[in-house]
Amino acid sequence: MKIAFIGLGVMGFPMAGHLANAGHDVTVFNRTTEKALLWVKTYPGSATSTPADAADGCDMVFICVGNDDDLRAVVLENIGALAGMKPNSILVDHTTASAEIARELHAACLQKSIEFIDAPVSGGQQGAENGQLTIMCGGNEDTYKKAAPVMNCYAKKTCLLGPTGSGQLTKMVNQVCIAGLIQGLAEGLQFAENAGLDVHKVVEVISQGAAQSWQMDNRHDTMIKGKYEHGFAVDWMRKDLAICLDEAKRNGSKLPVADLVDQFYAEVQDDGGGRWDTSSLKVRLK
Repeated sequence: MKIAFIGLGVMGFPMAGHLANAGHDVTVFNRTTEKALLWVKTYPGSATSTPADAADGCDMVFICVGNDDDLRAVVLENIGALAGMKPNSILVDHTTASAEIARELHAACLQKSIEFIDAPVSGGQQGAENGQLTIMCGGNEDTYKKAAPVMNCYAKKTCLLGPTGSGQLTKMVNQVCIAGLIQGLAEGLQFAENAGLDVHKVVEVISQGAAQSWQMDNRHDTMIKGKYEHGFAVDWMRKDLAICLDEAKRNGSKLPVADLVDQFYAEVQDDGGGRWDTSSLKVRLK
C-alpha cells in the first residue's frame, strides 16, 4: 500500500519503519525535519515538508503525535493530512488523546468521504521497536478490518472496542490501571528494602503469584537500582492522566487513586524528573 506516517517520535519512528520493512510505500512527515531525514536514512521511503504532501494519494495515513492540539495542526490545518487525502482512504490516529478529538476528526473525515480509526497504543518504546504493541481501536468494523492487517506490522494485539472514541477511552482505562500498579510496586519495593530483604529475591518469588504485572517484570530492576533514564516519561503520563481525570468528570467516574498518583508525578516533575520513566514514583519514598 501507499502509506503516510506523520509523527516520528520514539513511538512513530520505529512504527513507520516496520511498515516500510513490510514492503509498503511509506512517506513520512515530522515537524522536526532532521528526524524525518534520519528516518529516510534508516528505512526505505521518502519524506515531505507538509502533512498534506505526505498524505497525497495514500491508501492509509497514520498519525502519532503529542496531544489534541498537535492533531488539529497536522490533520485539520490548510497543509494538514486531510488536505491531501483521497476519498475512501483511511486515517488511523495512534496518538493518546481525548475521545472528543477522535470524534472531531471522525466528523471532519466524513465530510471528505474518508474513513477514520482512533487507535492509541500501549507497550512503550520497547514495544514499538519490537513490533509488539497493543492497539485499542474505535470506529467502524469494516474500516477496522481494512486497517488491522497493516497495524499488525507493529502490533501483537489489535482490538475494536466500539464506535469512534472507544479506543481513546480504553487507553484511559489502561493508564488509570498502570498508575495504581506503579505506585503499588514502588511502595512494595521500598518496604522490602526497609525490611532488610533481598529485594531481587522477593520479586523473583512474588512475580510468580498474584502480584505479578508487566511493570513488576520489566521495571523492578531499574527501580531497585534507581535508574530512570528510559521508558515512558512522567511528562507524558501526566498528560495522559489529565485526559483521564477530565473524562472522569464528564462521565461521573471517581478516580481517587489516579488523582493522587497524578499529584505524586507532579512532585517528580518538580524534582526535575519530567523525562524520567514513570517508575520513578519510587524516588518520592526515600
